[in-house]
Formats: sequence, structure tokens, C-alpha cells
Amino acid sequence: MLNKSEQRLKIGVIGVPGKWSTEVLADRLEAKTGFRAVMDMSDFELHLDTNKVYCNGLDLTELDGLIVKKISQVYAPSTEDRIHMLSHLESLEVPVFSPTASMGKLINRLSGTLALQQGNIPMPKTRVTESVDLAFDVVREFGSAILKPLYSTKARGMVFLREEDSDESARAQLEEYKETQSLFYIQQALNLNGRDLGMVFIGGEYFCTYARVANSDAWNTTIHSGGRYELFEADGDLIELGRRAQACFDMSFTTVDIALTDQGPVVFEVSAFGGFKGALDGCNLDAAEAYANYVLRTIEGK
Repeated sequence: MLNKSEQRLKIGVIGVPGKWSTEVLADRLEAKTGFRAVMDMSDFELHLDTNKVYCNGLDLTELDGLIVKKISQVYAPSTEDRIHMLSHLESLEVPVFSPTASMGKLINRLSGTLALQQGNIPMPKTRVTESVDLAFDVVREFGSAILKPLYSTKARGMVFLREEDSDESARAQLEEYKETQSLFYIQQALNLNGRDLGMVFIGGEYFCTYARVANSDAWNTTIHSGGRYELFEADGDLIELGRRAQACFDMSFTTVDIALTDQGPVVFEVSAFGGFKGALDGCNLDAAEAYANYVLRTIEGK
């Protein structure tokens, strides 16, 4: 049953039309407000002469809010251009969830890492350099290491350099990597025992934690590489670590990636566009419903 205030609200969802996470969020909003609009940012049109932004004929400046479920299929420097367009909508007093200043820091892996470092969040040993020679020295110091592109999700484009790789093999992989990447973001590979955690926060409040369990043939735990979700009961100290990490960014909805290692828990990253599937399959919780409720409460409270 829709209440009268919710029926008046028009909230659009920016994402990938047809994808489950985008559509399920639109479903939850439509059930509450009677309004549905799913948009791909490639269809946006900014009219600076009239201060209007359109998507498939819909005037976005007339909406009560926009939720960014997915800003693009892949992260790239061009994704930051989309952040600028959304920030213009914010300047026209259209609420955007999450705020563009928060999302912007998480599009680029390096800027997100630096924010966590400045927040004194424990992370794996990480080095950044443009030099192949220096990168080679770091890889040999770390033993096993992971090269992570500045713009990527779900471990796409990452390269795992093993301690047993020969010097020739390691250097060849570094030189090949440098052909497509501007610099080396190198992280020491840690023993995750085949599992890491996704800790979900909505509006800064803890929601749940799920585990990602790796496929036996994969070096990473992502579902993209065959992993699966499981329930995980986080204790108070671990939840506090996740809370501190996400507090570095002020996200409306996010997932903090945490690993339990021999040296204690470490944070890999905070997600700019956390998904709903882990909470549903791992914890049997409807994060899309909870997020829709949070957005509605926030807009109605303005």
C-alpha cells in the first residue's frame, strides 16, 4: 500500500537496464511510489544553455532523486566525466545517492586507497610506481603480489605474480602490463584461506556481512571467477573496522571488502556501487528493499 507522500515521489535509477541489481532496485521503488525510470548514462543529454539534463526525453531536473546503482559497465577515466554530469544535477538540487563527491573518490583505486590510508585503515602492503624496474623490486620483496588496475571491478584486469615465477617471467609480465596501464599499483598477496568478506552499510549503518568463498581453481574469491556467497557472523570489532572504512567516504550504500589474514583483518576496498546479490544469497536479506526505504526516508526528511 503506497502512502500519499511516497506516491508523489519520482526517483530514477541509473544503472544497466536489464541487469538484475538495477531492475530489482527499480522494482522496489516502483512498488513504493508508483514511478519507474531506469536509465543508462550513455543516454544522458546535458543542456547547459537551459540547465536541463534529459534521458530518453525525461527531464531529470524534475525528479525528486536519483540512485546510482551502476554508473557504467566498466570503470574508466571517462566514468569521471559522468560524475561531473551528476554533480551538475546536484547543483540543481536533485539529490543523488550516493553523493557525487563520495562516488568520485572511489572510481579510481588510488584515490580510494589514499582515503583509507589517511583514515588509518589497515590494508595489505601497497606500493605505487611508474617504473618497471622499481615494480620488479617490489614484486620480489613481496614474494607473491597482485597488480591492480586503477579502474576495474570484480578482479578484472588484475595480474597475480607468484613467488615461484622466474625473474624473466615476472619482468615480462610487468612489461606487458605497462603497455596498457599508466602505473603499477602493487599489493602484497595475502593468505585469505579461500575467503573474504563483504560488509554492507546503508546510510552509514551496518546491514549485514557475507563471505565470498573462492572456487578451488581461482586465486580470487569473486563471483565473476566462480566464487559463492555464504553467511558470516561478524563480531563487534570487525563491524567497527568496516564502519570506520566506509566512514572515509560518506556513501549512501556500499560494501566494504575485508579479509581475515594471519596478520589480522585488512580492508581491500570500499565499493562505489555495492551489489545486492551477496546480502540476498548469503544473508537472505533484501538490501534493495532496505536501500529504497533509506532513500525515501532521506528525501521525505528534506
